Amino acid sequence: MVEQSYWEYNQPEKPTLRYISLGAGVQSSVLALMASRGEIKPIPDFAIFADTQWEPAQIYKHLDWLEKQLSFPVYRVSYGDIRKMSLDTLNGCQSPSMPVFINNAEGGIIGRQCTQDYKIDPIYKKVRELMGYKKGQRLPKDTVVESWMGISRDEIRRMKDSRKWWVINRYPLIELGMTRHQCREWFSKHYPGRTLSRSACIGCPYRNDKEWRQMRDQDPVSWSDAVEFDHAMRSGESNIFHLRNAGFLHSSMIPLDEVDLSTEQDRGQLDMFGEECEGMCGV
Repeated sequence: MVEQSYWEYNQPEKPTLRYISLGAGVQSSVLALMASRGEIKPIPDFAIFADTQWEPAQIYKHLDWLEKQLSFPVYRVSYGDIRKMSLDTLNGCQSPSMPVFINNAEGGIIGRQCTQDYKIDPIYKKVRELMGYKKGQRLPKDTVVESWMGISRDEIRRMKDSRKWWVINRYPLIELGMTRHQCREWFSKHYPGRTLSRSACIGCPYRNDKEWRQMRDQDPVSWSDAVEFDHAMRSGESNIFHLRNAGFLHSSMIPLDEVDLSTEQDRGQLDMFGEECEGMCGV
């Protein structure tokens, strides 16, 4: 257990509403299910899934199932198709940036704007809409909204304050001291035979080699899509996002389908630490 959460210090007496920021990954799915079962109180008013329109098929299938398990509604919102909008920049169109790796002397990765534009802003827009306020319309000074985030104790460094004065971020899984592994254990106990996956765009550059390898071996449709996108981002009139140098999905800055994704064991090295991924992007 954590000693006292930020939310406990700033707990509103009577919030205007409560909602779950639902990524349909491991932690946010467990958070929503626990809340619906009354294990986390009070029950939120709704959940919101911000759709980049480029999630693996199993995430959408899981979300369809999850919606039927919950006692509160799930709203799906979208800023647009991140894959299409990113490739549109090859022909001069402007678009929010994905954090692709740049093949230049310094190397590195470009700043990530996609989370703000495709996830956070559409969610806030929907919350305002559900409260009955249009864009630009001022909210009453006593407006307080609880945003429940599916971040576990082992990811505590991801805790952040909301940038909106009227939103307080709450982290129920951290309050309960639950880790990502414990979330999986809870889910297996209550929903045996079902699986949970990390929620992330098919072409998310933050995937590690294990995740790329799993996609290649277990989800060939998504793998083919990611490989096609990786090549396409360097094949237009300009590089993707108007970069001076070529961009890549993999940190090695070579085409994704040419990357050596073999494991340490494959290369004759002893695995001292295991390969459990804690998935820092999607929750």
